[in-house]
Amino acid sequence: MPELPEVESLAAFLRENAVGRAVARIDVVAISCLKTYDPPITALSGLTIGDVTRHGKFLDLDVDGLHLVIHLSRAGWLRWKDKLPAAPPRPGKGPLAMRVHLEDEQGFDLTEAGTQKRLAVYVVRDPQDVPGITSLGPDPLAEGFGVEDLAKILSGRRTQIKGVLRDQSVLAGIGNAYSDEVLHAAKMSPYKLAATVTDAEAATLYEAIMTTLGDAVERSRGLAAKDLKGEKKQGLRVHGRAGEKCPVCGDTIKEVSFADRAMQYCPTCQTGGKPLADRRMSRLLK
Repeated sequence: MPELPEVESLAAFLRENAVGRAVARIDVVAISCLKTYDPPITALSGLTIGDVTRHGKFLDLDVDGLHLVIHLSRAGWLRWKDKLPAAPPRPGKGPLAMRVHLEDEQGFDLTEAGTQKRLAVYVVRDPQDVPGITSLGPDPLAEGFGVEDLAKILSGRRTQIKGVLRDQSVLAGIGNAYSDEVLHAAKMSPYKLAATVTDAEAATLYEAIMTTLGDAVERSRGLAAKDLKGEKKQGLRVHGRAGEKCPVCGDTIKEVSFADRAMQYCPTCQTGGKPLADRRMSRLLK
């Protein structure tokens, strides 16, 4: 799933390649991805992209005052094309959900792998008209977000820290992968209750968030959209690396599997050497 660093890099890529270009037309291939109807998506034709910004994991293309907002969800992606086919694509079983034609035959495809089909596209007059944006918590990379803000968020929450980091209404932009990376960098168990985080631990966690996300954004800077997935996978130290050696201590990275996701962690670095129960429980194996 694209998270804050990848979406930030996609926004930067589109600012460089799409801003100043007019929308020629938009082909909606999978009607399920389009979540709004007023204004109609056809209203964007002939308008010019003026800016591209990010709200958490949402991409926001300002098109002459209207906003094309994209949420790539778990399996969606944006694929830039220097030359798009002129003929409209045919709806089918492929991954293509939407094609955005810009002037000079350039543009991008929105694709989604798998069968869940959660990719979402909105055309709105104000980004705050998108429910997922309205409910976002603070952006950890926003100017002014400090360790005191994080400590206040954690205070009193009887929720596992892993879940707090993933909750978009609490912190915007961090998902399953980077929450694993942040907690590994902070040497903190994913099952630790947020309310039990001390001031010193909050400072360590804050630094881990800033460093992990900041480094990922820097590594992605200047990359083409097609290269961002590979860079993310290569840059992850524990997420998706169950069975491999921890790059810090050499212990074997463990995994906890859930119905729709999995998390990875290092027992030596994060849980005092004890493996976590591989089921939905917030306790360590005895």
